[in-house]
Amino acid sequence: MTPEPVTPVPAASVLVPVIGGYLLGSVPTAVLVGRAHGFDPRSVGDRNPGFWNVMGRLDARSAAPVFAGDLLKGTAAGLLALAVSGRRTGPLGQVRGRSVVPVYAAVGAAMAGHAWPLFAGRRGGRCVLTFAGGMAVVCPPAFGLGLGLLGATGLAAHSFATGARVAVFALPALQLPFAPAAQVAGTGALMAFIGARFGQAALAERARRRRPPAAAAPSGRADRSRPGRRRGRATSARDAARTA
Repeated sequence: MTPEPVTPVPAASVLVPVIGGYLLGSVPTAVLVGRAHGFDPRSVGDRNPGFWNVMGRLDARSAAPVFAGDLLKGTAAGLLALAVSGRRTGPLGQVRGRSVVPVYAAVGAAMAGHAWPLFAGRRGGRCVLTFAGGMAVVCPPAFGLGLGLLGATGLAAHSFATGARVAVFALPALQLPFAPAAQVAGTGALMAFIGARFGQAALAERARRRRPPAAAAPSGRADRSRPGRRRGRATSARDAARTA
């Protein structure tokens, strides 16, 4: 597509969506659903507070709120940015003009909030669904094609997870017919953030496995109790001496 001219963007059109996007992304959907069912997804399975880890503990129906919630965080952040920036879109709904930077910034902020949530001790997930939800605002036709690809691949592979992975990784290519190359590069940058989160999680898991086990608690309690017993015996001896 022909590159669009660069349009000045007011600071408020970026700052407000970034703050709002981060707060939206910080809602710990998986943690809330997990705790409602008696567990913390950050302490079980692959320790990722996301849909796949929660579904590994529950059935698909019980985990569906996590899927919807994480997806909607990206969508809501993008819609907020679109509203603040004057809703500049193309004929098929794809962002353009002065709305491009605010929408991308808001979706990126929502992903950062999901990764390091303000409301869950900065221990968050890997942002895949939040990114996908943001793409529904960035480029609706690419998102729609992605849903079709998800369904077709999922049916062919008999695996929803496989279909979802293929659809997400195909989004930049699906966006290319509808948006300038610079915007597609922005989508690639958001996907690079997801890759960095996966790498960070892998390093953290490797460090956790290398960590030596903590000392056994019973021996520690025994060691702490000896001074008390010695003090008790000394006190008893002094009392006996006074009585004598």
